[in-house]
Amino acid sequence: MFSSCNYSRLKHIFKFKELYKQYSVIAAVLDKPNVGNVTEIKGWVKNLRKQKDLIFADVSDGSCAQKLQIVIPKNVAAESLTYGSSVHITGKLSKSPRGQLELVADNVNVLGTCVVLDGYPFNPRTTHPPEYTRQYLHLRPRTNYISAILRTRSAVTKHIYDYFALKKYTNIHTPILTSNDCEGAGEVFKIQPDNEETVKAMMQEGRDRDSVYFGSKTFLTVSGQLHLEAACRGMGNVYTFGPTFRAENSRSRLHLSEFYMLEAELAFCETLEQLQGAIEDLLKYVFIETRNTNEADLFLIDKTNKAPTWVNKEFVTLTYDEARQILEKKGLVLTEEGINKEQELTLVEHCNGVPVFVLKWPKDMKSFYMKECSEDSTKVDALDLLTPITGEVVGGSLREDNYEKLKSKLPSERLNWYLELRKFGNIPTGGYGLGLERLLQVICNVNNIKDTLPFPRWPHNCDM
Repeated sequence: MFSSCNYSRLKHIFKFKELYKQYSVIAAVLDKPNVGNVTEIKGWVKNLRKQKDLIFADVSDGSCAQKLQIVIPKNVAAESLTYGSSVHITGKLSKSPRGQLELVADNVNVLGTCVVLDGYPFNPRTTHPPEYTRQYLHLRPRTNYISAILRTRSAVTKHIYDYFALKKYTNIHTPILTSNDCEGAGEVFKIQPDNEETVKAMMQEGRDRDSVYFGSKTFLTVSGQLHLEAACRGMGNVYTFGPTFRAENSRSRLHLSEFYMLEAELAFCETLEQLQGAIEDLLKYVFIETRNTNEADLFLIDKTNKAPTWVNKEFVTLTYDEARQILEKKGLVLTEEGINKEQELTLVEHCNGVPVFVLKWPKDMKSFYMKECSEDSTKVDALDLLTPITGEVVGGSLREDNYEKLKSKLPSERLNWYLELRKFGNIPTGGYGLGLERLLQVICNVNNIKDTLPFPRWPHNCDM
């Protein structure tokens, strides 16, 4: 509880913050327009239309998809007012003859000029293709397309946190630096000091270069799952949401070297049906909430983007063997690596665009920690969720909770701590990982994953 003295001090701080703000965010102005009120806004000019005595400017501050129309008498306009310039404008809110909200300016201050002919890569009233804007990562948040995607990304992130708070999960900050290669594929980035003097000094202590700093090989995380399992066995349902790294030599439309992954671990989870229910519930919640909060952004990204019909349908469930049979009938033969991207999308199309759970995978295709199927020891209780546009967007499994079976599959003695979790008060658990950027591809109908985040990293591209 705050004491009365502390509360008085807090009221002073809040008052100071209100004085500091001194201008209105356009999203708030449009949400509750007080026609007739004097209003201050700050933002960037997205379009200019000059008439005989008036200039009409469309101004955005990035807070929403909509722009605020500014009516500027020519005697008020500054000569440096151009497309792309940043402005501070004061005026009175009014309604145009057509009923559109607008701000009639009585003062226009250009904060930062923008000379388009001096190398600015974007032109007014021009839709630039994503391939072009990716050359200008530092400037592309100014485009309507990318800013709409980033607002949607922000909203999706919030809805994910809201969902897990609603379901009483505990958020765990799993480490970015780890000694685990959870997936065992070797697609990891190794961590070493960049200071050669530090490396030499530590190597004189008898350490090898690979483990010179931490005492063991250390990597950027590919997954927080193993750490979540440790937390789950003391705290119940848990999740983590943060950056993940893969040193995969791929520049495809579906791969990044750094991406955000949501991972959840369910305590006392004994069946794949429980895990499927949790995943389906989360995805439908996020899709519905995002439609409610960001419909204008989704329309700005893609005017054909409509709410998916599958939100009101139950996701399809296939076993791996059933999926293989469907694909073989279509002339698509699986390899030892399993179901490829083309085949994933074919399965979704076969199921009329409804997301598809593929269950019970061959054990040699999946990771060591996945639980063997009780009815078939050659399979594991694993699942992939396939969606339109991306194919796989979620992967998960029940975790092997049998001490002896896990011990026989453990890839390294460095994971003895993981094995030890099965000795003391063990419980059955299951969990999943969801790639945020792939989810955004589906929500926004974006073909290339590099356009779902502000500063993508992929092989040969880390300029900023």
